[in-house]
Amino acid sequence: MELFSEHFKKDHVFARIDARVKLLVAIGLLIMVLSYKGFFFPLLMAALCLLLCIVIRVPVRVFLLRFSEPFFIVLMVTAIKFFFAGRDPLFSLDLHVFTITGYRDGLLSGLLIAARIFGAVSIVAVLGFTTAFTDLMAGLSWFRVPKGFIEILMLAYRYIFVILEDALVIYHAQKNRLGYTTIKRGLSSFGTLTGSLILKAFESSQSTTVAMVQRGYDGNLPLLQHKPFNISEILCSVLFLLAMGVAWKI
Repeated sequence: MELFSEHFKKDHVFARIDARVKLLVAIGLLIMVLSYKGFFFPLLMAALCLLLCIVIRVPVRVFLLRFSEPFFIVLMVTAIKFFFAGRDPLFSLDLHVFTITGYRDGLLSGLLIAARIFGAVSIVAVLGFTTAFTDLMAGLSWFRVPKGFIEILMLAYRYIFVILEDALVIYHAQKNRLGYTTIKRGLSSFGTLTGSLILKAFESSQSTTVAMVQRGYDGNLPLLQHKPFNISEILCSVLFLLAMGVAWKI
């Protein structure tokens, strides 16, 4: 449950900033990172986001879990670019059956994509670390994101915890019955676990639909009402974006 916990999102000044302001800043920074032609700005943003995560005391385990998937994608993209895209060979290894060739320009291209991925993911991660999920959804609704999309996100977020709890109960029951002692039994147990969760998710969706209709659900979920914008927050955000714009021009 620690991965989805929001206890570390409420004890610092960044958590009190309007979610709409943080969304605007994040969008602006994402545009800069994705449009930058070199390594400097994406790596700068990744370093700043890492420093901010340390300041707000994001748990190390949560940080590593959030970045594990992007790191795997970065490794795959860099490897593909290095070995299969390029014209300037860096080395060539003959294995008789086939030849492995690494390309210098392919490696640079892969590292550039990797820098952009890390920079962009860091911005989105910090936005998630500093903003409660309900505030984020309310901010998206203010930007006129389709209500159906927001409602699906809210229901999915709600039932992540329900399904995760069911998964842990089934997993511990299987483990106590030696369901993961061998690879074969482990795969079989995992298949049973997956099938059970799919059935439970389907049953939960039906029961939730019936319960919401009986309570007068008309297709709209109530969201938080926003206060007027804080002028100081807007000024600080504009100054920060201007400073990042200067760095982007370098």
